[in-house]
Amino acid sequence: MEYVAGDYYVSIVSATNEGEDTVSDLLNRLPAAGGNKLDDFMRFHETALSIRGQRQQLLASNIANADTPNYKARDIDFGAAMQLALNKSIGARDMNRTDVAHIKPTESVAGLTPGYRKEVQGSVDGNTVDMDVERNAFTENALRYEASLTMINMQIKGLLSAIQG
Repeated sequence: MEYVAGDYYVSIVSATNEGEDTVSDLLNRLPAAGGNKLDDFMRFHETALSIRGQRQQLLASNIANADTPNYKARDIDFGAAMQLALNKSIGARDMNRTDVAHIKPTESVAGLTPGYRKEVQGSVDGNTVDMDVERNAFTENALRYEASLTMINMQIKGLLSAIQG
């Protein structure tokens, strides 16, 4: 079986075949990023699920506010958010507010501030939500979320079958 973990291509083979790598050997080839190797192996899909979940909330908010005057539809660029999340250094942390006078951090998805969607057609009340665009984006995001879950499931099954032999 073959899997892609981030930028790393790994081939999982049965541990019983003589002369071939065991699962442990293969996982040891993945770069350590401050966590255990299995976490590193699954990090890509974990990050994708997290960002897709946050994007789904933004899209749901747009749909819920379709009739709110002057509401501006918001969205994120999934590719840019993934790139930012995967390139973020492991040791970096968000700043903590230790005093009420500190400025609150802005709302962000994986460190990326959601932008306003371009207006497709004008509205008398200033609302920029286009229900067709929002429903399509919502459905596409949900399908891709399900696909990520399926990929994680396949990776886990592949690892279990390799371990069990």
